[in-house]
Amino acid sequence: MLDRTKAPEFREIGNISLIEPLKKTFSNGLPVYIFQSPEQELVRIEWIFENVYLDAQNENPLLNSALSALLKEGTITMSSAEIADKVDFYGAFLVPEYSFDVTSLSLYTLNRHSQVLLPLVKDILTEASIPQQELDTYLRNNKQKFQVSMQKNDYLARRKFYNSIFGENNRYGRTPKLEDYDAISRSQLVELYKKEMVPSNCTLIVSGNVSESLIQELEQIFGAEWQGIRATTVHESPVLHQGSGDLVYEEKENALQSAIRLGYQTISRTHPDYPALQFVNTLLGGFFGSRLMRNIREEKGYTYSIGSAVATLKHTGFLTIVTEVGVDVTHATLQEIEKEVNLLKTTLASDEEVELVKTYMEGSMLGSLESIFSHADKFKSVALNGMTLTYYTYYMDQIRQMSAEKVRDIANTYLDFDKMVKVIVGKISQMEPIHQTAVN
Repeated sequence: MLDRTKAPEFREIGNISLIEPLKKTFSNGLPVYIFQSPEQELVRIEWIFENVYLDAQNENPLLNSALSALLKEGTITMSSAEIADKVDFYGAFLVPEYSFDVTSLSLYTLNRHSQVLLPLVKDILTEASIPQQELDTYLRNNKQKFQVSMQKNDYLARRKFYNSIFGENNRYGRTPKLEDYDAISRSQLVELYKKEMVPSNCTLIVSGNVSESLIQELEQIFGAEWQGIRATTVHESPVLHQGSGDLVYEEKENALQSAIRLGYQTISRTHPDYPALQFVNTLLGGFFGSRLMRNIREEKGYTYSIGSAVATLKHTGFLTIVTEVGVDVTHATLQEIEKEVNLLKTTLASDEEVELVKTYMEGSMLGSLESIFSHADKFKSVALNGMTLTYYTYYMDQIRQMSAEKVRDIANTYLDFDKMVKVIVGKISQMEPIHQTAVN
């Protein structure tokens, strides 16, 4: 029996071993990555498509998100209700997902039901009808959600932040307006579907109890039988606008809180300094024991939560600091954030703090590998950016090599409060009017 009077024995985290997938290429050129775990009852099959944009000069992500939402809402032979009933009957899950760079369709099922469910997915990927009635329902519901969201300070701040750091005519910075929903037509979605949902634009990742018979089924249905027109769209890099350090401010007359977002574009995972920047970000605001949390939440009591993050996208990366505070302490919060950023650049962190962050990040990495699906997710994160699993060995080595001096050097290279876009939605008490950009 576990003796709860004794603390667990401390052990250093050793090398982390990631499972390498078996790679196959189907007869139609579809790349397939298989993560085998016979003891896992489920299998997860992911069809991942790089997002296509019909207008490269004015990328509209609303079309891609709408297509993702409508994928399983009907085919030439089945209605949305029939698709849902069949998936539910077999205890499976069919999940479409959209992100800035890719759209995916994931099937979670028991291995033995694949003969029924794989043809269903094939039907969705080749014969989706995108019914006008379902599109009308989708647009009506999302317009209502949009109008509700536009009353929330944090939603408005997020929109203005992406507009400011990326620009407004690309997939990362463009945010929807109400009239944009009315501009979506079924013909546009059908055109996008035909260009995007093709084997030459797809990556297949299979994980779990992947039997040999399942691989053969997949190869037959999504290899030999899936002969879509080869994608002709060139995946161009978006034209991004690098935001300035101006304050973007929207007054909300009756606001009790101000939503704050700060940040700018920075390096992505492909840059050799990315793990070190993640380390510095974690120390600044990336976990519950971070400096921003200790200062602004615990010591000052300005907010319930504050955090920072470094995110990577296919064509860039960005750093963001996010919180909501009382309107009376908005200005003071900005001053404290600036102070903490500058302290990282001028004062060495203690050895204890550096070791704490190392342990936290190593433990987080270890804890994130709880199942075969987690290993597949780790692979997906790097593979879709043209990288390999060796990145994680490099990542762990860089984390372990961090020192107080390296923290200061990285902070001086990549952190600059003056250059951060500062988005405030709410009220600013006694805010100096310097560098303000009013937003109506």
